[in-house]
Amino acid sequence: MSNEQHIKPNLLLTHAITNIYFLGIGGIGMSALARFFHAKGYQCAGYDHTETALTQELHAEGIAVNYNDSHTAIPERFQDQQRTLVVYTPAVPQTLPQYQFFKQHHFAIHKRAEVLGMITQRMKALCVAGTHGKTTTSTILAHILYQSEIGCNAFLGGVSNNYRTNLLLTDKSNYVVVEADEFDRSFHQLTPYMSVITSIDPDHLDIYGSEEAYKASFEHYISLIQPGGALIIKQDLIGPRASLDVQQLSPQARLYTYAVNEHADFYADNVCVEDGKMFFDFHTPTTTIERLRLGVPVHINIENSVAAMAIAWLNGVTPNELRTALASYAGVYRRFNIFECKAQNAESRTLIDDYAHHPAEINASIASIRLLYPHKRLTGVFQPHLYTRTRDFADEFAQALSALDEVILLPIYPARELPIEGVDSQMLLRKINCEKKRIIPKEEVAQILLAEKHEVIITLGAGDISQVAEQLRNQH
Repeated sequence: MSNEQHIKPNLLLTHAITNIYFLGIGGIGMSALARFFHAKGYQCAGYDHTETALTQELHAEGIAVNYNDSHTAIPERFQDQQRTLVVYTPAVPQTLPQYQFFKQHHFAIHKRAEVLGMITQRMKALCVAGTHGKTTTSTILAHILYQSEIGCNAFLGGVSNNYRTNLLLTDKSNYVVVEADEFDRSFHQLTPYMSVITSIDPDHLDIYGSEEAYKASFEHYISLIQPGGALIIKQDLIGPRASLDVQQLSPQARLYTYAVNEHADFYADNVCVEDGKMFFDFHTPTTTIERLRLGVPVHINIENSVAAMAIAWLNGVTPNELRTALASYAGVYRRFNIFECKAQNAESRTLIDDYAHHPAEINASIASIRLLYPHKRLTGVFQPHLYTRTRDFADEFAQALSALDEVILLPIYPARELPIEGVDSQMLLRKINCEKKRIIPKEEVAQILLAEKHEVIITLGAGDISQVAEQLRNQH
């Protein structure tokens, strides 16, 4: 049976549906769905609040994008209730005039997670869940499979540097790699054949309300793994001192652990760095693959690679295919991207751009940089993401950022939220224990940094701080 038959989304769409309209089309997950349906021959268009490089790419690919939230901006063919499906992301408020138009005229409206879940129900879904590492691990897994005889489709939570896209399609494989997003309990819509769980550090407490509810959502997700499938979980998440209960895993599904520098079902050891290249040995339950080279030599990526290779190995990828793919892996846009650039005074400095927006992610990023550049001064530029996250983890953010030599904070990026009284970057700055710390408006920070002397600069955050990184790269 061809892959076209496998991934035809007939669980969702009637024969009458020819148009699909996306509210929040510029999101990384939404744009992948738009590209998928466009590739399958549907007419696709959508709305987003802001024009970005990604929405420009969609437009160039033939997917119309508008930035006016009025219902009058909806193209005429997408105002046909009988022939149009509407897909939205929870980040888009339901007060949006375009959403209200579709609701009042009784269009079929589905969340992004529902649509993704329906598409993947009839495929072998290889899912990656966890507070951190989802995008990198799923992209490594997709790259390994795509370069192997197994092949795969993939809906990625970032833009792969290898393929310059967040969507992979092939007609030779029934596997699909999916980033299993816990926000708004979206991953409960999936039916994983196999899944990795990388971490369960509390997040999105504005949605879940408590750490216990957050953990419970992962335990429910575990119950969704198909009989005959497998759960590959970071070793320190289970056991006598760990809090995650895996008893909801189907008795017909297998359970594996993974780790770095400690024995597990799958693990890495003998990690070494030589001439800026990172090597390690990879152990499976039955064999060892020695001296694998990691294409992006960042220490946290060893752990992500072990998880990805575990699923790939369980599904038949050979040791030679693992070796070749891992060495050629080029990373994900805004996941620890490293650049060398010059300041206005012609001095060279290193720039690292990273999506890290949770305290544990920031800790991991800074620790990785210290390993790569142990004798250099590290300046961090952090844009807090969401008022609720900043409020809930202010002390943890302050502790993580205090490991920098210099801290620069931008104002909080609100995303979907309204301000909360007393929660701002000044509040966070007071808690940071760092000799040199300051707040700079986003519009000014690049120019200020370019005029100053800095050895290593890391831009951190999930908002629009990538614009600062671009300015630092492109202005001399």
